[in-house]
Amino acid sequence: MREKSYLEGKRILAVDDEPDILESMQDILEDSKLDCATDYASASEKIKQNRYDLVILDIMGVNGMKLLEESVSRNFPTVMLTAHAISPETLMSAIRKGAISYLPKETLPRLDTLLTAIFKAHEQGEPPWKILFEELGQFFDERFGATWKDKDKSFWTEFEITYQIGKGMAERLKHDERVTSRGI
Repeated sequence: MREKSYLEGKRILAVDDEPDILESMQDILEDSKLDCATDYASASEKIKQNRYDLVILDIMGVNGMKLLEESVSRNFPTVMLTAHAISPETLMSAIRKGAISYLPKETLPRLDTLLTAIFKAHEQGEPPWKILFEELGQFFDERFGATWKDKDKSFWTEFEITYQIGKGMAERLKHDERVTSRGI
């Protein structure tokens, strides 16, 4: 008997301008209710018209950072999945804009496992960024160089101090009706 996936039945929006990536995500996330979009306009419309448990956004080709802002404003947990735009700058931008994680497309074969850990942590109020850096810290060090955080030392020092509550938590809370309706 197969173990039930944590993502089973979850409504997920995947946005990427590469149809083969979306096809791979459909195969990997077969237990989820997956909506797909290949461009900014259709993705933006889906974000405005639907409720999602999780949103996965490419950065390049679909204006992923703008979609991230729209997704976070609807209080959807959002993960960035990118290949061409992977850099310390886009990672920091994703954090600042409220993404719950940032995955390189090289991790696509592990997407189900990574998303399960990240989404589960997010739902349980644990820091999803901690999981990212535990799982992929070595990848980032190899890709960006061992001292990549030194260039933006103040950002990363603050991040390491505060990421227990998540750098994007405040941004997400600004859009959470349960919080804003109380005048908080």
